Amino acid sequence: MKFAILVNEGPFGHQATASALSFAQAVLTGGHELVRVFFYMDGVYNANRLASPPAGECSTARAWSELAAESRVDLVVCIAAGMARGVREANLAPGFRISGLGQMVEAAVLADRLVTFGA
Repeated sequence: MKFAILVNEGPFGHQATASALSFAQAVLTGGHELVRVFFYMDGVYNANRLASPPAGECSTARAWSELAAESRVDLVVCIAAGMARGVREANLAPGFRISGLGQMVEAAVLADRLVTFGA
C-alpha cells in the first residue's frame, strides 16, 4: 500500500510530529511505500535545522533527516507556510526541500491513503 503523510503541527508542544514520525517508520518497516511527507502550517518548523530542542528531547529535524537518508523519503516543506514562518532554503535540515501545495495534492493522488497529523 502507498501512503502519504501531511504534518500540520510543529515539533514542540504537540504529539503530532512524534506520531507522524513513528507512523512513517512503521509504514516503511511494514514494507509499504511512503510516497511523500508534506509539512504544512506550523509543521514547517520540523524542517528548521537551526532549532535547538531542550536537553533530553529528540531533534525532530534530525530524526526526519535520518529517515530521508535511510529510506529516500521525499520530505517537502510548503513554500508559502515556510516563508510566513521564516523557514527557508538556507535553514533547511538535510533531506528536506521546499515546494508548493501542488506537491501535497500530487502525493494524495499517488497514494492509496493520505494520513494527516495535527489540526
